[in-house]
Amino acid sequence: MAAHGGEPPPLGLGEVRDAERRLRGRIHRTPLLTCAGLDRMAGRKLLFKCELLQKTGSFKIRGALNAVRSLVEERQRTGRELPRAVVTHSSGNHGQALACAAQAEGIPAYIVVPRTAPQCKQDAICAYGATLVPCEPSDKSRAETASTVVQETGGVLVHPNQEPAVIAGQGTIALEVLEQAPQVNAVVVPVGGGGMVAGIAVAIKALRPDVKVFAAEPSNVDDCYQSKLRGELTPNLHPRDTIADAVKTSIGPNTWPIIRDLVDDVLTVSEEEIKQATWLVWERMKLLIEPTAGVGLAAVLSEQFQAVPRDVQNVCIVLCGGNVDLRSLTWLTELSGKAE
Repeated sequence: MAAHGGEPPPLGLGEVRDAERRLRGRIHRTPLLTCAGLDRMAGRKLLFKCELLQKTGSFKIRGALNAVRSLVEERQRTGRELPRAVVTHSSGNHGQALACAAQAEGIPAYIVVPRTAPQCKQDAICAYGATLVPCEPSDKSRAETASTVVQETGGVLVHPNQEPAVIAGQGTIALEVLEQAPQVNAVVVPVGGGGMVAGIAVAIKALRPDVKVFAAEPSNVDDCYQSKLRGELTPNLHPRDTIADAVKTSIGPNTWPIIRDLVDDVLTVSEEEIKQATWLVWERMKLLIEPTAGVGLAAVLSEQFQAVPRDVQNVCIVLCGGNVDLRSLTWLTELSGKAE
């Protein structure tokens, strides 16, 4: 779809509203849940946006479906045939979402996935009828393999987080949150490639500039934090391992300017903090989130967040997905003491 070189394409509230129209009746309006026990731990009123209950098990269907519907609408408007295929690279969740969206339109999908991606995510991609193409677990390998597949298939690349239609689709989360909880003072969003936090920031700052937008990421893959600190895009050239597999990728040229200008701060959390937060959501809220979705709560419970003024009382945390590989939960036995 759109090119990713040079100046990023404009993206504003209008594009997010267009996405909302395209998605209406095709996705779930996910609930905003609360937990008194976690409120006490945080010392604030927490509102959990449950995208783990979204179609395909994560927020990613919003961006993928908006991108595919945009393609279909454009082809219908210009009288051209549908694309031969759609192609993407993904740690799993965007791949599932694009496979689902493409299947609904009868378009073949090819999903490039790191060999280390959770098996449950790989299985789900295949279940939606897509062709899975394995690659090495690095941003470079993902991009190069996807480029090769595009050339071989004549397909259209739908980038998992830099495609403007994907970013706009993720922004519809913010529209729902502002309707469901007009009292919200801040939104905390896990960040990998940055599509979700960028889309949310565009919508929030257009409608409610007083609401804070925080990105949260593992300290093991802290490119967003480093970029904000340095004032320039600073990708992870050699990312360390993290239990939050869905945010191992780096922010990119289309999400960085939005994050630079509209995201208030970036909070980093340790692997132990992510595990503890994930455990807490499972145990207290009975919601089977994947560890990446625990990153936001980990940030709000961290010492860093104590510096956020107390008048930021109503805090929405996006629980971004629930595609957990239950066979890989060996870390549960290694957790150093249950959270009190």
